[in-house]
Amino acid sequence: MTTRILLSMGLSALVLGGTMVGCSAGETGRGLASASDRNADLEAKAGAVNAHRAEVALARHDGGAAVYFAEAAVAMMPQSAAYRLLLAQSYLQAGRFTSARQGFADVLALSPADGKAALNLALTQIAGGDTQGARETLERNASIIPPSDRGLALALAGDAGGAIGLLTEVARSSESNAKARQNLALALALAGQWQAARVVAAADLAPTEVDARLEQWARFAQPTTSYDQVAGLLGVRAIADAGQPAALALNRAPLMPTVSPIEALAAVERSARPVALAEAGSALAPSRITFAAPREVVQALPGGMPTMLASRGEGAVLAARAQRGVRAIPAGTGDWYVQIGAYDNAGVAKAAWSQATRRFDGFSGRQPNGMAFRTNGEAYYRLSVGGFGRDEADQVCRRYRATGGACFVRQGAGDQMAQWLRGGGVEVATR
Repeated sequence: MTTRILLSMGLSALVLGGTMVGCSAGETGRGLASASDRNADLEAKAGAVNAHRAEVALARHDGGAAVYFAEAAVAMMPQSAAYRLLLAQSYLQAGRFTSARQGFADVLALSPADGKAALNLALTQIAGGDTQGARETLERNASIIPPSDRGLALALAGDAGGAIGLLTEVARSSESNAKARQNLALALALAGQWQAARVVAAADLAPTEVDARLEQWARFAQPTTSYDQVAGLLGVRAIADAGQPAALALNRAPLMPTVSPIEALAAVERSARPVALAEAGSALAPSRITFAAPREVVQALPGGMPTMLASRGEGAVLAARAQRGVRAIPAGTGDWYVQIGAYDNAGVAKAAWSQATRRFDGFSGRQPNGMAFRTNGEAYYRLSVGGFGRDEADQVCRRYRATGGACFVRQGAGDQMAQWLRGGGVEVATR
């Protein structure tokens, strides 16, 4: 029987392959019962489409694109263990071991019985040089990690005796197979027991293949960095990694209601991006995907919806005042924006802006920005204020939320001066 290089790809398959999310975008009802129901449905649909695109990218071994879409899926459904597992696998494919370690730890926090996440967490700890932490992870999760994989991981973590003992027991049991025997042979090689490694490896390899296999293992046994062996097993190239975006950190406290997913999903509109709601309508329809460079996802923050104007008469008065008397501070040159909401039209957005400036004096005198967009056949108007640097935008949003407002921070997405400041009147909501 011929096995693949190093370990029959058994560990690699468990880490980077196997069960995927298996997402389905589902159906969106035309008669939605409530705004919260509608928001939940939109979030689930957009998350599923982004997760599917991440899976497609993983299958292509395109780690960068997989990360891009998986981060978008997690931003929509942050408590989904399946999406976080997909994200962590994407980080691994991209060679981002620090982010992957955080991702797998999050999966275990949400799904403590996930053996794949436990094994992967240990491997990323090994890659980061934390072999003691890896051994503790393997011991703590011994009951949910397949013994043959746990044994090899123990060998990589420096516990040669424990690895050989465990793998020998598996190799002698009724569950013995080529993968277990090859993992035992590799563990023996890593422990310097080359003659024993040769004997065990020969059980599943042709004589001409044994020498070649031992030569591979000899090179493998002499890593130059802590991540060389893990990267070699997975067939990935490690890159410098500062960790996953802070906005995607797992919130273990009960989730509060979030702002409308329309706001989050429409925050960035470009040709290749995490799915917008207009795309979600076609769900998982096959299409050619063009990937753009990844950019940070900023998760939507809690909040409610503003009130709307009652009549066109009131809107006309406000529009006239706006054209006569507004002296807005021009937007700065930064590329970060505080998004306040996405509304039915510019009239509702204008009312929301008036309410926001009454609530929070930090908005007073600033130029509001807006942009119309359509999703699922419905028109919306996005309201933001920006031109900030990242830190300033974070601070402004925090201060606004402290007054009871709702907002989230994102990068610019074609934001323009609000319609009611450009003249030509303003459309006021009617229902």
